[in-house]
Amino acid sequence: MRVLFIHADYIEYVAKEKAIKSAEEIDKKEERCDECLVAFISVEEGDEGIEKKAAGEIEEVAKKLNAERIVLYPYAHLSSKLAPPDVAVNVLRNLETALKENYEVCRAPFGWYKSFVISCKGHPLSELSKEIRNENDKEEESEALKAEKKTTYWYIMTPDGTLHAVDEFDYRNYPNLKKFVDYEISGTRAVKQIPPHVELMQKLELADYEPGSDSGNMRYYPKGKLIKALIEDFVEQKVLDFGAMEVETPIMYDFNHPSLKSYLNRFPARQYQVLSGKDKYFLRFAACFGQFLMMHDATFSYKQLPIHIYELAKYAFRREQKGELVGLRRLRAFTMPDMHTLAMDMEQAKSDFKKQYEMAIEVLKSFGLELGDYEVAIRFTREFYNENKEFIKSLVELVKRPVLIQMWDERFFYFVLKFEFNFVDNMDKAAALSTVQIDVENARRYEITYYDENGDKKYPYILHCSPSGAVERVMYSILEKAYRDSTKGIKPSFPVWLSPVQVRIIPVKDDFTGCAIQEMDAIKNGGFRVDIDDRDLSVSRKIRDAEKEWIPYIVVIGEKEKESGKLTVRIRGNGVKEMSREELINTLHKETDGFPKRKLPLPEMLSMRPKFRG
Repeated sequence: MRVLFIHADYIEYVAKEKAIKSAEEIDKKEERCDECLVAFISVEEGDEGIEKKAAGEIEEVAKKLNAERIVLYPYAHLSSKLAPPDVAVNVLRNLETALKENYEVCRAPFGWYKSFVISCKGHPLSELSKEIRNENDKEEESEALKAEKKTTYWYIMTPDGTLHAVDEFDYRNYPNLKKFVDYEISGTRAVKQIPPHVELMQKLELADYEPGSDSGNMRYYPKGKLIKALIEDFVEQKVLDFGAMEVETPIMYDFNHPSLKSYLNRFPARQYQVLSGKDKYFLRFAACFGQFLMMHDATFSYKQLPIHIYELAKYAFRREQKGELVGLRRLRAFTMPDMHTLAMDMEQAKSDFKKQYEMAIEVLKSFGLELGDYEVAIRFTREFYNENKEFIKSLVELVKRPVLIQMWDERFFYFVLKFEFNFVDNMDKAAALSTVQIDVENARRYEITYYDENGDKKYPYILHCSPSGAVERVMYSILEKAYRDSTKGIKPSFPVWLSPVQVRIIPVKDDFTGCAIQEMDAIKNGGFRVDIDDRDLSVSRKIRDAEKEWIPYIVVIGEKEKESGKLTVRIRGNGVKEMSREELINTLHKETDGFPKRKLPLPEMLSMRPKFRG
């Protein structure tokens, strides 16, 4: 159950018409309640029997606010995994009964379209949100997840290689690192507030929740799909340049396959399970399984190592816990660029690990995420550290900033070394982006072997690498950084190569639409995404709308531009400039050369475009 609380001077609502056939029958369609605590409620799957706990949590909030009246308002928009209507109504009725023992309760009708007016009091506690879960709503954990909760040691390593206890390090110049450390050590992943990127992804018509699917499965509108595809194209280009061979593998595997079953217990993630008749399968949470089974069947020698194979895992699935799911930050279905490297020995593995570490820095920089925008975590066993101190130090020296170290006395997972680049968002939550791991188990588990110079059969080390992390998390990080920029007075923006529309042309009146089309065609032929705002609106309104879409170059065409041959160009965050068409195209080339290109996925004329949201 998800609840949004508003401490209100009053709320008034009018039930207009039935939204579903099974809507409650009501006598009174209008209601007003003064001086009340309004609880907007989404009843979710699995909420049967939650009424007593929910009543206690609502009463706790009411007591803090000294509220004597409670309004229960069914509100489906807080969740994408709603309970069936009959269950939801029953839960709400039982909740109303439980609360009536101590409070005056008003319950808005379920299943109706309603208009409402509310006056929020506006004090610090007047807006709160909660997720209320059944006690028995627990996910099954792998052995690795359980082991991760055991003894672990946390440090900060500075670029000179010194280890500092996390509670003794001076964080004054590294506030984001402090937030990341607190987040990691707390182990709390639940989200209590909606992070800013959610509103941005909706307002920009990039992505949204899909109520017809499981929680954590999103829909992507044309602009969001374009950005997603460009990120995928760019990462693929990078790994292929790195020397990887692209493959494709299934998304569903036999749960009882001996190699796969043992690997599941060594991977710190929760799985989706699928039944096909009596057979049990699971949806992949990475591309490891298919690539490992493929390399089990391959024949290769030491002369061919290191070998790199790559797949864009579309999609990978992890059954994340409900309270952790929010926007693009943490999903149950996501797109993971996944490269695996077979290395001859630990020295070759470390050499490739460092190259992939450097590649990940370069990849994130291309998305506008600089080293200062994310925090580095390096995780390893104590034995690996004692044998490779200088190597670990070299990784910290590369980023020239303190990093979080996690160390274990014993190895709980399949890897002995792992790094992650973690973005810390505006809610002080962290999400892992790029990662590389050195795997010392799975070659034996999957019987992946090679022949050395003496013809002897050996097991390679395996590196797991995602140069960007999940594509959706890249989008989340870009949006969260853009919001952070906006709080500092910097105009939020996408890198030009990722901007869905790179140039918007605005004719000052219909007479100049022909000129606008000529300019559009010329710019489009240069390989850029350009459109025309031909709507019957004022120029100032059109410019304002283009600014709201974060369009990097806005071209206004009128009599002056037609006669002079010069374009009046508003450059996002950089004022207005007169430019020739060639100057504009050259500028666009400088911003986008070396990056993938895709065509505009929308009608070129704004008047012909549907509105996907609100």
